Amino acid sequence: MTHAGSPLPPANRVDLIRPDAPVLAARGPHPVGVRTLPLVDHGRIDILNSTEHRLAHYDRPLPVEMWYPATPGTVPGTVYQTLLRDGHRAITLQGYATRDAARAMGTFPLVIISHGYPGNRMLMGHLGENLASKGYVVASIDHTDSTYADKAAFGSTLYNRPLDTAFVIDAMAAHADTGAVAIIGYSMGGYGALISGGAGLAAAAMAEDVVPPQGLLRRHLTPQVDPRLRAIVPIGAWGRQRGAWDAGGMAGLQVPALVIAGSADAVSGYEDGMRLIWSEAVGCDRHLLTFVDAAHNAGAPIPAPWQAWEASAHLDFMPFDHYADAIWDTVRMNNIIQHFITAFLGLHLRQDQTMAGYLSDNWQGFAPGTARGLRFESRGQGE
Repeated sequence: MTHAGSPLPPANRVDLIRPDAPVLAARGPHPVGVRTLPLVDHGRIDILNSTEHRLAHYDRPLPVEMWYPATPGTVPGTVYQTLLRDGHRAITLQGYATRDAARAMGTFPLVIISHGYPGNRMLMGHLGENLASKGYVVASIDHTDSTYADKAAFGSTLYNRPLDTAFVIDAMAAHADTGAVAIIGYSMGGYGALISGGAGLAAAAMAEDVVPPQGLLRRHLTPQVDPRLRAIVPIGAWGRQRGAWDAGGMAGLQVPALVIAGSADAVSGYEDGMRLIWSEAVGCDRHLLTFVDAAHNAGAPIPAPWQAWEASAHLDFMPFDHYADAIWDTVRMNNIIQHFITAFLGLHLRQDQTMAGYLSDNWQGFAPGTARGLRFESRGQGE
């Protein structure tokens, strides 16, 4: 049942592109296929007994939604069965991809998508479909202990995020060109992307009460950067505002970064969070795209499903608040980040120098007047 002001079902499209979207938000030339891969990491080490703090190996499920270029002539259209933010209500999303379509010939770079805490692999499904249409294989991960259905202690997320993406990169070698990889991470996914890119955690952060015991998190003080990682896109990345990094650790970031933020982000911070990440990452070329007056949901989440417009007995807030922004239209933000991420990955994964012109404040690809409310800033290595 819906109430006044809520959209009527069926809605829940993740593939909407507004008529005023910047040019690179448009779908690419490829039809899109999608498959679910039931990946499991059989070699993870973690705390299995919270009383004894005993370290042991365990199996860590990491289901992946994989979007990929499909063969010409593939008829578009699929549905995704997933959960609402409350972790209980089943919802259906509609998209452009085709379930289990035949894969196009050729090799395609790999893009990892890593959701927030909590989230799931469909939270940025709009990006998965969009990038696959442009010739990428996209692997969006369900991070165990961090999904709507299995949210657990925060320490697990702090420890496992960069390990999860490293495992999935290796596991995707049969499906994509893993010699050229990018990680797109939202909130805690952005935290993991920064560590994967070389930003070592601060020693002082090891004393926080949310840190897992037995020194597990110390392995992220001096992360080893996978040479296949060519770019990261941290969106609303959590941690700098809480001292997870200091300036020295952030200076260790080694790969180009497109940092995306809302200037009113009260979760990850803006001046004390996202802008510091951008300014302190002097070891790499980086950009900062700011949605002025947007909060933590800037750009990343899909449009709020119609079920999110209704209260849930399992939450003390409206599910709508998990997806939407009070000021910005979600589809508008989705299209803007699709545009900039397309340019950024084209430059760094494909070495397409024509994409560089879109990564500036000249607003190439935007119709006159449609970049209002945005800021785009860039700094080079050493700046």
